[in-house]
Amino acid sequence: MNMDVVTADVIGDIALVLGASSLLGALARRIGQPTVVGQIAAGIILGPSLLGRLPGNPTAHLLSREAIPFISVIAQIAVVIFMFAVGYEIDLRSVRSHRRPVLLIAVGAMVIPLALGAGIALGVQHLGAFDGQHASGRSFVLFFGVATSITALPVLAAIIGERGIAGTPVGDIATAAAGLMDVSAWLVLAAALIGTDAAGSRSWLEMVVLLAGFVAVMIFVVRPVLKWWIQRPGAVVSSQIPVALVLAAAGAWATASLGLHPIFGAFVAGLVMPKPEGAPDADVLRSMEQTGGLLLPLFFVVTGLTTNIGTLSGPDVALLAVILVCGIGGKAAAGYAMARLGGLDTGQSAMIGALVNTRGLTELIALNVGLSAGIIGGRLFTVLVLMALITTAMTGPLITVIDRRRKVVPAPSVPDPASAPGALDYS
Repeated sequence: MNMDVVTADVIGDIALVLGASSLLGALARRIGQPTVVGQIAAGIILGPSLLGRLPGNPTAHLLSREAIPFISVIAQIAVVIFMFAVGYEIDLRSVRSHRRPVLLIAVGAMVIPLALGAGIALGVQHLGAFDGQHASGRSFVLFFGVATSITALPVLAAIIGERGIAGTPVGDIATAAAGLMDVSAWLVLAAALIGTDAAGSRSWLEMVVLLAGFVAVMIFVVRPVLKWWIQRPGAVVSSQIPVALVLAAAGAWATASLGLHPIFGAFVAGLVMPKPEGAPDADVLRSMEQTGGLLLPLFFVVTGLTTNIGTLSGPDVALLAVILVCGIGGKAAAGYAMARLGGLDTGQSAMIGALVNTRGLTELIALNVGLSAGIIGGRLFTVLVLMALITTAMTGPLITVIDRRRKVVPAPSVPDPASAPGALDYS
C-alpha cells in the first residue's frame, strides 16, 4: 500500500481512537468511574469483541491491517512515558511516616494474592489449559501471580484525589503501599520473562546478572551524575523535562536490548530520576503524565484488538470467576486485614482494601508484556483483561458504600501503638 495512504489511515485511526476514548472516558466519570474504565471499554468496543462482530466486520475497515503496526509503536512510546511517570511519582518518604501499616499492607496485599494466583496457575497447568507457547511453566506461574497481585498506582492516586483523601493518612498509606507493591510486581514480572523467547538464548543466571547490573548502574552511576548535572551552577538545562524524556527512552532501550520489555527500563529510569528536595518535580510529572496520557488510548485499542470475548467458553468463564474470587478476596481482604493489624480502624481498613484492589492500566501493561512474550495466549489474555476491568470498575462503588456506612455508623477507633490516638483518621 502507498505510504501516503497508510499515513492517512494512521492519522484517521488516531482521531477515531482518541475521540471514542474521550467520549467513553467522560461517560465513565459521569457515572462515578475512573476515566480509565471508559478508555478500556472503548478499546474493547472497537475490537473484535463488539464492533468486529457486526456484519461486514467494521473493525477491519476502520483499523486497517497496515496501520496497526504504526499505532502499536506509538502506543508503546506512550506506555514507556507513562511507566517513567509511574516510577517517578513513587515517593517512598511517606513510608517513614506510617512505616508499620504501609509495610504490612504492602507485604500482605502483594504476597497473599500472588500466592493465590500462583496456585491458580498450577491448577491451570494441571488441567492442560496452559496456552503459553514460548515460556516455561515457572514463567507462567510467576506471571499469573503478578497478574492477580498488581495494584494500579496511577488509578489509585486518581481515585484518592477525586475522593478528597489526598494528603490524609489513609491516602498516604494507600499510595505508599501501592508504590512498594508496584516495585515488587515489576521485579517479579521481570523474573517471569527470564526463560522466555524474549530473553533470547541467555540463561537464567545471565539474565539475572544483567538485570541486576542494569539496576546498579542506574542507581549508583546514572542517578548521581544526573543529580550533579541538573543541580550544578550554570547548568545549561533550564528544564528537567527533556532530561526525563531522554532518560526514559534510554532506560527503555537498555532493557529491550537485554531481552526484557522496554517498560522495565522506563520504570527504573523514573525511580532514579533525581527529585528536588525529595519530592517529584511537578512540571516534570505533569508533562510526562499528560504526554503519555494523551496517547494511551491507542494502547487500549491495541489491547482491545487482542481481546475477543466471543471466543470465551464455559470453562473460560469459570476460570474468570475463580480469578475474581481469589484476586478480589486475596487483594482486598489482605489489604483490610493488614491495615487492621497496622492499627487502622474498620472503616479506614475497608477503604485501604478497596483502594489496593484496583488494577486498571498497570494490569493491562503487564498482560500485554505476558502476551508478547508468549507466556499466555489470546483466551487467557481476554479473561485477565476482563478481570482488570471488573476490579477497577468496582473500586468506586465500594468506596462510596464504605463512605456512606462510615457516616451512618461511625467506626470505632483502633489506636496505632506507634502513634497518637486518632493520628490515622483521614476524615
